Amino acid sequence: MEFAVESLETPALTKAQLAELLFEQIGLNKRESKDMIDAFFDLISASLVDGQDVKISGFGNFQIRTKAPRPGRNPRTGEAIPIEARRVVTFHASHKLKEQIQGNGAGGDA
Repeated sequence: MEFAVESLETPALTKAQLAELLFEQIGLNKRESKDMIDAFFDLISASLVDGQDVKISGFGNFQIRTKAPRPGRNPRTGEAIPIEARRVVTFHASHKLKEQIQGNGAGGDA
């Protein structure tokens, strides 16, 4: 199933726009569409918070990475400041998604 995204007003695809696409192209009512999008992102968020990686076939992988503490520097004052250990989310696009982006003719840096 293919979704027409060209008509969207902003360059970023929002949750509200995704829900609207479900309403228009799948036939769910607006409340169901919004609830489905919210549930989808809540599930992804909860999995990542629990430390689980999220793999979406044909799209990519969201992974939790623990960054070690390191010394940093305040760029304004030059003062040394410690940067604490933290967890970050990384995203790696699948080969299929990368091929689609390259084949789309959208010459981007990323």
